[in-house]
Amino acid sequence: MNERAPIAGRPSVEALHIPGPVGVLEAVVEEPVGFDGEQAAILCHPLPLLGGTMSNKVVTTVARALRARGYVTVRFNFRGVGASSGEFDDGRGETLDALAVFDWMLTRWSSAKIAAAGFSFGSYVAFNVANQRPIERLITVAPPLERFNFMSSPTPVCPWLVIQGDKDELVDAGGVVRWAQRCVPPPHLALLAGAGHYFHGRLNDLMSVISDDFSQAG
Repeated sequence: MNERAPIAGRPSVEALHIPGPVGVLEAVVEEPVGFDGEQAAILCHPLPLLGGTMSNKVVTTVARALRARGYVTVRFNFRGVGASSGEFDDGRGETLDALAVFDWMLTRWSSAKIAAAGFSFGSYVAFNVANQRPIERLITVAPPLERFNFMSSPTPVCPWLVIQGDKDELVDAGGVVRWAQRCVPPPHLALLAGAGHYFHGRLNDLMSVISDDFSQAG
């Protein structure tokens, strides 16, 4: 994969509703300066039951890092969150929501290669999307292995970055490390020393990890 230099400038922002399996899905499309239609990314937010929305700061930080690499980003609220229709479905319906957003993205940017990224619960949904659609890159931040069954799906074959704080108070960092090491092919694992689940004070480091991953991919 060819490395792209970071892109500066404010993105254009569009709020819209995307058709979903049980009604509309509230979404925000942010297009970087000079977007060429080649790369798009879907962003999946943390657990709605704990207040997770598409405005979560980790999600918006990951989206910003991707836009810096030329991706148009699509953040959206899962069913039952914000103005999105429906009710929480413990990952099953939320995966269907994400698949609907992915399919909508291909109708808008037909030639784009699509990346998937998610934080916490959203990483589980993004992981599922990578097993059901042709994803060109996957980013999973603080995957909650104890709560959701990542092991029931095959390991994604696309380039895959796992980001985990070693002081995570909600996700067992050691378990994430062991899981990542057992995956075939293994993901690139970035363990952030001293970072908790919500990456308080470490958002710049989170962006740097994503930027470094692009550089290493070359």
